[in-house]
Amino acid sequence: MKPSPTPRVKICCIASVDEAALAVDCGASALGLVSHMPSGPGIIRDEQIAEIAATVPPAIGTFLLTSRQQVADIIAQQRFCRTNTIQICDRLLHGTHRDLKVALPGISIVQVIHVTGPESIDEAVRVAPHVDAILLDSGNQKLAIKQLGGTGRTHDWTVSRAIRERIAVPLFLAGGLTPENVAHAIADVAPFGLDVCSGVRTAGRLDSTKLQRFFAAVRHAPAQSPRSVV
Repeated sequence: MKPSPTPRVKICCIASVDEAALAVDCGASALGLVSHMPSGPGIIRDEQIAEIAATVPPAIGTFLLTSRQQVADIIAQQRFCRTNTIQICDRLLHGTHRDLKVALPGISIVQVIHVTGPESIDEAVRVAPHVDAILLDSGNQKLAIKQLGGTGRTHDWTVSRAIRERIAVPLFLAGGLTPENVAHAIADVAPFGLDVCSGVRTAGRLDSTKLQRFFAAVRHAPAQSPRSVV
């Protein structure tokens, strides 16, 4: 997909109604609400996700981050939480992305691809036609305790760029983004969106100063010139 001149920003690991309001006030286009995960920060109960999602203006994306791998379970979870987007953090084992789209019309489906090496390019290209967006993160599904996000680590952005150039749906970049490195991420990957959690937090709490610095760095990053999809 072609690069975006100014990427959208998703603030992840939102833990309260107040954090959601702060992120939106600072310019967030989307919020990440983390349900049960095998590891990582920002996990809240589904009841809290539903409470927060109900307060967010309709133009803002509310992403339900789920580790569930059965489509039936994901459908039930979304219907309870009432977010407008589902972020699937692991691979589906039972059911398909199409099943989700049929059962949940109007709900956007975002598939996470954990960038572990060049093999992630093939995985992203294979999945992209069936979802509304791809989100690249730095987790590892092969560990004894899976890492499905929130690692605070960057990954190989040359792989991320190659994926962005080969898919026709929007690409979000996550993994270790901070006010200090986000301009480099934009220059190297030119993603549709940016996804940040720990990089705008202090002692686990959303930090308004870091948020403002992050958004300023995004606004002042050099605009990307259009490139054709490979």
